[in-house]
Amino acid sequence: MTMLKDPSVKYRPFPQIDLPNRQWPSNTITKAPRWLSTDLRDGNQALIDPMGAEKKTRFFDLLVKVGLKEIEVGFPSAGATEYDFIRGLVDGERIPEDVLVQVLTQSRQDLIETSFKSLAGVHEAIVHVYNAVSPLWRNVVFGMDRAQIRGIAENGAKIIRDQIAMYPQTKWHVEYSPETFSTAELDFSIECCEAVMEILQPTPEHPIILNLPATVEAATPNIYADQIEYFCNNLPNRASAVISLHTHNDRGTGVAAAELGLMAGADRVEGCLFGNGERTGNCCLVTVAMNMYTQGVSPELDFSNIDDVIQTVEYCNQLKVPERHPYGGELVFTAFSGSHQDAIKKGFAAQESRNDELWAVPYLPIDPADLGRDYEAVIRVNSQSGKGGFAWVIEQDQGLKLPKRMQAHFSKHVQQLADELGRELQAGDIWDVFRKAYRLDEPQRFHLIDWDEARSADGTRVFAGKIGVDGKEQSVSGRGKGLISSIVATLDEGFGVKLDVRDYAEHSMGKDSNAKAASYVECVTPDGRVIWGVGIDEDVATASVRALLSAANAAA
Repeated sequence: MTMLKDPSVKYRPFPQIDLPNRQWPSNTITKAPRWLSTDLRDGNQALIDPMGAEKKTRFFDLLVKVGLKEIEVGFPSAGATEYDFIRGLVDGERIPEDVLVQVLTQSRQDLIETSFKSLAGVHEAIVHVYNAVSPLWRNVVFGMDRAQIRGIAENGAKIIRDQIAMYPQTKWHVEYSPETFSTAELDFSIECCEAVMEILQPTPEHPIILNLPATVEAATPNIYADQIEYFCNNLPNRASAVISLHTHNDRGTGVAAAELGLMAGADRVEGCLFGNGERTGNCCLVTVAMNMYTQGVSPELDFSNIDDVIQTVEYCNQLKVPERHPYGGELVFTAFSGSHQDAIKKGFAAQESRNDELWAVPYLPIDPADLGRDYEAVIRVNSQSGKGGFAWVIEQDQGLKLPKRMQAHFSKHVQQLADELGRELQAGDIWDVFRKAYRLDEPQRFHLIDWDEARSADGTRVFAGKIGVDGKEQSVSGRGKGLISSIVATLDEGFGVKLDVRDYAEHSMGKDSNAKAASYVECVTPDGRVIWGVGIDEDVATASVRALLSAANAAA
């Protein structure tokens, strides 16, 4: 079997929705929706090894911690593991007062009764009942007509109404899903929902939740938004219904469909952290929430320590969050490209000089620190990286702010190492090559033992020092207009090392009083070679001396 040259003989395009006056394209998301996590139900049923009680409890605690107020905790009629876990939450009083737990059931009497029994004694809960309504399921799976399918929904609603009366101590909410909504006729989905509402009699003060799932994502997200807007516009007693979205990711646009569905009038989003779910997964709640956050809208969920969230999710699901997953992936804030690294480095420098908190850094739509990520991981180095990347890593790892021309000089050393190793360079690799390139490690031909400076009667400066030369101590001195020129004179007169200083820079390596100083000196030798020296010391003047000795070692 191969792909067809003409796929139209096998597949048909999804029909457009007749909605000539659609409003959703002009709308924006201005507030957080109601969120429902279905990690413990829809996500769990998609796992190779479904979670046991310990993992489900750990996941439940995580969902509460990040701020989820509605959590689908399982399918109690599926088996003892599910049922016992839910009973454990209730009997162990583990459900916070402000959290609504939800259970799922098919529209069948014994399953509905088991679902209510699993929640007996809970202070408040949602029972979620569903039946599939689309033509494919009606004709192929069930062999039923519209009236029979609507009858399943009506019968389930009556059973739920009776069960609610049997457990008056609990404040009950009902969710109904015309499953396979996205591939069903809109008028029939509305017909089924209206029938359920007539039986349960919701009010604006106590609405029903109507979940409109893209059980299988079969069209572009704009068509799903059209479906949601049409449904909202044509549902009788719309004020008594909370419209909920449950998008799947078969076409890779589950997040987009949820966002457009909110713009189209929905009130609630169902999904999983990092999009786990059957086939290609559910809508990723983290992505939708953080997309809102980057637009200045609080999602009312807290992912301040996203790495801890990922650690728990990966442990419970036994599935890795991909490196490129939005917001959470290990590499999503990382640049290897040289031009990208340079833009990011300049963006951070500009950010530090701003007088407001507005975020504006190239290639970074969000401040990684908001998610608990360190800036060290923003720029990483391999053979594709440029001088800005190497300089960033050195600055973040060692506190050294290399002058621009020195960045170009240093990049050649790092590029050579990257080409030799053929892998990503770690901060330790870059620091090793830096120390070697600028002769920071002992022993070198010249190294500083001690020094002093004096001002002569004619205003010149006199440098007097003890320099280790090839392992032997030697006293030397030199005179100049300033410290730098007096050291240059000393190197020339004492050792015959001639240096023409082209540029000099220095900075503190920290903000406290104990911070070291770094000095950089660019020199030209008589034969035209450009060399750089680096000095680091608690004293800035001593750092300057060390920088010139570093350059002398390079020249020698």
